[in-house]
Amino acid sequence: MATPDSLALFTGLGLSENKARETLKNEALSTQLREAATQAHQILGSTIDKATGVLLYDLVSRLRDTRRRSFLVSYIANKKIHTGLQLSAALEYVRSHPQDPIDTKDFEQECGVGVVVTPEQIEEAVESTINKHQLQLLAERYRFNMGLLMGEARAALRWADGKMIKNEVDMQVLHLLGPKMEADLVKKPKVAKARLEETDRKTAKDVVEKGEVAGQILSLMEQLRGEALKFHKPGENYKTPGYVITPYTMDLLKQHLEITGGQVRTRFPPEPNGILHIGHAKAINFNFGYAKANNGICFLRFDDTNPEKEEAKFFTAIYDMVTWLGYTPYKVTYASDYFDQLYAWAVELIHGGLAYVCHQRVEELKGHNPLPSPWRDRPKEESLLLFEAMRKGKFAEGEATLRMKLVMEDGKMDPVAYRVKYTPHHRTGDKWCIYPTYDYTHCLCDSIEHITHSLCTKEFQARRSSYFWLCNALKVYCPVQWEYGRLNLHYAVVSKRKILQLVAAGAVRDWDDPRLFTLTALRRRGFPPEAINNFCARVGVTVAQTTMEPHLLEACVRDVLNDAAPRAMAVLEPLQVVITNFPAPKPLDIRVPNFPADETKGFHQVPFASTVFIERSDFKEESEPGYKRLASGQPVGLRHTGYVIELQNIVRGSSGCVERLEVTCRRADAGEKPKAFIHWVSQPLVCEIRLYERLFQHKNPEDPVEVPGGFLSDLNPASLQVVEGALVDCSVALAKPFDKFQFERLGYFSVDPDSHQGQIVFNRTVTLKEDPGEI
Repeated sequence: MATPDSLALFTGLGLSENKARETLKNEALSTQLREAATQAHQILGSTIDKATGVLLYDLVSRLRDTRRRSFLVSYIANKKIHTGLQLSAALEYVRSHPQDPIDTKDFEQECGVGVVVTPEQIEEAVESTINKHQLQLLAERYRFNMGLLMGEARAALRWADGKMIKNEVDMQVLHLLGPKMEADLVKKPKVAKARLEETDRKTAKDVVEKGEVAGQILSLMEQLRGEALKFHKPGENYKTPGYVITPYTMDLLKQHLEITGGQVRTRFPPEPNGILHIGHAKAINFNFGYAKANNGICFLRFDDTNPEKEEAKFFTAIYDMVTWLGYTPYKVTYASDYFDQLYAWAVELIHGGLAYVCHQRVEELKGHNPLPSPWRDRPKEESLLLFEAMRKGKFAEGEATLRMKLVMEDGKMDPVAYRVKYTPHHRTGDKWCIYPTYDYTHCLCDSIEHITHSLCTKEFQARRSSYFWLCNALKVYCPVQWEYGRLNLHYAVVSKRKILQLVAAGAVRDWDDPRLFTLTALRRRGFPPEAINNFCARVGVTVAQTTMEPHLLEACVRDVLNDAAPRAMAVLEPLQVVITNFPAPKPLDIRVPNFPADETKGFHQVPFASTVFIERSDFKEESEPGYKRLASGQPVGLRHTGYVIELQNIVRGSSGCVERLEVTCRRADAGEKPKAFIHWVSQPLVCEIRLYERLFQHKNPEDPVEVPGGFLSDLNPASLQVVEGALVDCSVALAKPFDKFQFERLGYFSVDPDSHQGQIVFNRTVTLKEDPGEI
């Protein structure tokens, strides 16, 4: 029981009384919090304010490496770390730097220690963001998504106070739009249809922006054969609106057709710095699906131009997920395959006066209107010498970049083509200390591989001008870039950085935790690849970004598993039932159909003995109106046995709880039909069952308006329930990881890789029916 002193200490730190009581139940956590509070009090020499107290609680509840606790407490007590953002950065830093001692200078830089964001900076960042969206704001007024303004302003000022940004956004929006009028209170109308191109392209079905699907659903193959998309034919790139034609275009297209034979060529180009998520599933289906639908080929090309963040496990996981979804790459390639050619082309650009070496720092190039480079007009001979010096390692990181001379569609001037990085590459080793950027690499790799349709998400539309410019500047074949809308899900976070934060905080186990929406997580939870592909087909190929409800994905999962997952019986909360007049001297073998709706798919046998186990919820001592299962005076049938059991006696344990039931049985056809038939197990296997719910409580956990405390504050404490000692019938004894079953009346379950000899672990994939609370 909590002592008054302990309770007062924790509530004094800013915890609610309920939170304080919950904390005191956790002996390890409460001990660490007391020690942290004692240390902070010694540093402060006074009472701990609530803001500091909340940070101390967050620290001890999220920190795994207790060696670092004292170090971090001192930063919090001395107000060097005074926001949740800084604390998250600090926890990430100590997790990724386990060695001693900590480099305090590097630590403080990474955690924003000493960074002061002035009200003037906040005002400028918000003003810049509002100017960017001004036309849409004026059109939509207060129906505009203000969270977008908050998010962009925060991205520009990482360490700014969120409340100050929100206040500034509110004030500037009010100044721009004036007070709300009656029309502003009318809800924003739903968009009935999203069209790939309103003028001449039809979508395969209606997609409502809120994520609801209506109308006829065509298969992805039907959509991609051209009924939904009217792409150019191979070699007819020049017919695409906006395509830049030069004196070399037609000859290059002719050579292109000779090489490809007029075949459609696409590519899926992931960065190998994280695990693929549900949004990537749409990209995989689109790229591989469009090629397949048109008898073409698709490359899997790893965009491995940033060696600092790339790991071998990501290459393997990405390839595994592509093949798991049912696609076989024509060829696996890497941007690094072409480093020599890319370097030679960079030299060619400098010779042509189209690129130059610049010494502006990264921070000078950020923002919407960076100052023009003072080195833009330096002699090309000088740039050639400096670029060679970059390659030979004569510049420190950040001291020099190679920039291309062009203005992009979003107004960005002179994008960087090469930067210095002294990180060995997983494939080229120490050969290079300069690496090309996405803006430079992507279109040229597409050109080398003679891609016909470069399919990418909408945010890359601003790169289309540089895409065409670079190919034409080098007089090489120029593919066509086509953009489509991203696929997002409510109640989800898919950012690599944020998933790492969830792992560091202990909110999830790893990238494949079944509560996440990474593809490895969905596979582990038991989602069939066909269901994910069907979901992508339902979403369709649209230009509009779509944010879908998770229950639509789960509906696709049920559709597949209903026909693919054989039935079994399991009991999560067992209640022992002894049949006193069991009709045979030994257990009976009961023949159970694998799929009751289609007995041609076979049967399995389970034993039926004098002792069975039923769900505790399938019994009540006294029946209630509407209750149809076992109760005093109310018999119930046992599924598949042909027998009905009737209560005779209740056996209680020392605590008075029901310990077991004694019943008699009769043939089901030997009397009145029971009101219900329940599932059961006999001579069962003991297993562990993991029941999953949503990881987040709000639809948009990353929206600072909806969740002011940040996504880590929005975790659902009931997202995982582990049921140990669950019982399942012996028909699953030989099940392997990822095998799937429908446990009758409970839901669809998949065998988890944690299973081992003598202990099967099941993940609940989805319930049998959609939860009305999820709609």
